[in-house]
Amino acid sequence: MSFPFPVPDKNDPRWTARGGIFVRHSEGTHRWLAGDTYTIKVTADDTNGSLGFIEATVPPGAGPVAHSHGNEDEAFYVLSGRLEFLNGDELHVAEAGDFVFIPRGNRHRFTNVGDTDARMLVIFTPGGHEKFFVDNGDEPQPGQQPPQWGPERYARLVDQLLAQNVTILPE
Repeated sequence: MSFPFPVPDKNDPRWTARGGIFVRHSEGTHRWLAGDTYTIKVTADDTNGSLGFIEATVPPGAGPVAHSHGNEDEAFYVLSGRLEFLNGDELHVAEAGDFVFIPRGNRHRFTNVGDTDARMLVIFTPGGHEKFFVDNGDEPQPGQQPPQWGPERYARLVDQLLAQNVTILPE
């Protein structure tokens, strides 16, 4: 096949450079955080700072307290279930196939308003905030459910949240 534009010589390193990342469905760092289960698939360290990528499972009634990020934007793609998203002072319910984008500095949270676990993908750009999940989440315990976090657990994390430029903005 011939292309009407210049194609690099076959010795150009772009033909064989391997910088991509391949993560299998069962791989990643698993953590419990604020009642949810998170699998950190890709970190800023893996992507040269570009993004962090997480798979989340949110039980009915669970989800984090409202907050804002000062360093990164956050995007959500709902795989299953019903999640209520707070965006500033308005509420939206997202279902399978829905996408939500929250720019840095915007108050937000999500809560599973369904009666089954909700699943979603979460992307931080640039990456970095996923480190909070790795460093401050709990190791999952087989056969148990992740515990909900109350104000006392968040209070223990004030310094880590401040270091990540996260502001808690409860309802």
